[in-house]
Amino acid sequence: MMEQVNLYFSGKRAKLLEELKDFIRIPSVSTSPDFRKEMFRCAQHVAGLLHQAGLEHVKEFSAGGYPIVYGDWLHAPGCPTVLVYGHYDVQPAEPLELWQSPPFQPEIRDEKLFGRGASDNKGQIFLHIKTIEALLELTGRLPFNIKFCIEGEEEIGSPGLSPFLQANQDLLQADLAVISDTAMLGENQPAVCYALRGLLGVQIDVRGPATDLPSGSIYGGAVQNPIHALVHLLSSMRNDNGRIAVKGFYDEVLPVPEQEREALAGLPFRDSDLVKRLNVPELFGEEGYTTLERAWIRPTLEINGIHGGGEGGQTIIPSTAHAHVTCRLVPDQNPQVIFNRLAKHIQEHTPPGVEVTVTAEDPGHKPYMTPINHPAIRLAAEAYENAYGVPCHWIRAGGSIPVVETLADLFDIPVVLMGFGLPDGNVHGPNEYFSLQNFDKGFRTLCFYWLRLKDCL
Repeated sequence: MMEQVNLYFSGKRAKLLEELKDFIRIPSVSTSPDFRKEMFRCAQHVAGLLHQAGLEHVKEFSAGGYPIVYGDWLHAPGCPTVLVYGHYDVQPAEPLELWQSPPFQPEIRDEKLFGRGASDNKGQIFLHIKTIEALLELTGRLPFNIKFCIEGEEEIGSPGLSPFLQANQDLLQADLAVISDTAMLGENQPAVCYALRGLLGVQIDVRGPATDLPSGSIYGGAVQNPIHALVHLLSSMRNDNGRIAVKGFYDEVLPVPEQEREALAGLPFRDSDLVKRLNVPELFGEEGYTTLERAWIRPTLEINGIHGGGEGGQTIIPSTAHAHVTCRLVPDQNPQVIFNRLAKHIQEHTPPGVEVTVTAEDPGHKPYMTPINHPAIRLAAEAYENAYGVPCHWIRAGGSIPVVETLADLFDIPVVLMGFGLPDGNVHGPNEYFSLQNFDKGFRTLCFYWLRLKDCL
């Protein structure tokens, strides 16, 4: 059957690439109301792709914001049901001047397809839709049942997704979830991701005098400066060796198993390559751990933004200062518990003369670890190896995919993370791209996986 798949893909590759370009051309930026019409147009486009693929019951559900697109094929009685998740919204493209080609005018250069959303997540969810279309065209049926759930608010935290999943459990019930929204280890280095870190976002607001004050006159030296106070607070959260100084932050963190440390050390990864790619003098992180351990299996606390004061050379004492902080969490850390400890730390370290408000952006997202011995997850590695012709790696990811935790908890099913992006694919940055090698081999990987899935469940 794979020979037929290869012939099918070879004959339609050019057409499929043009269809993916059409998908990328829609500026589905969920973070800005300026793109509202384009978001709804993109949802309609996704629905059209599902229809074209041969899926049924295609519908755009209102989730209070942008539509969630659903479609299914349920003609394999007694066979397992798979839920495929993806998202059609993308990050803003700014700064536009750093793009070598317009972000929403996809262009192929050096065997890479450049465009906003090419990798995150349009290229990857497009592969899923088209592999199902191929199998239905070639055989007329599938050896399993499948449901698609493609949302439009992932880049803004998926506020409507969890309520939608809870309200439609019967509609979405499945035996397995498959998601392609992660990266491989590198070019021609396929990898199954078996763990994700959780996420806690915190806003810190420091308030001092009622209005901005001149830094001279009677005020300079007599009034606490909110920016100084904020810098003091932020500095107190991490020591010089990269260890987080919030009391109790590491209490639930599990030690790194020696077997896993050895496995990570054996991956084809070099610090020097990352230094060169990032153009930094050296790497930095928590003392006593390797770069991959710091990035995948240790928690973090990062300052994402800080602002306050006037423009240019204004000599003022600002009335307020603000910071955004995120924590990446690992098993068995709980976002609410970490927030409480962080808030207590801030309360205890607030300098005199200011008031501080700490706000969690949302309830946060728990970390997730998949059961890697599940047959459907082992099959993912086999599918990669068949298509790429090299051994598949087992990796964690430093990021978070909130829906993974929700699906695992709500439906009590394993979640397979089969990513086809690359670590240097510039997702969320200028010149995002999707490797055409992964476009080609990803198609074959997924077809191999789908054709053998029935025997695993």
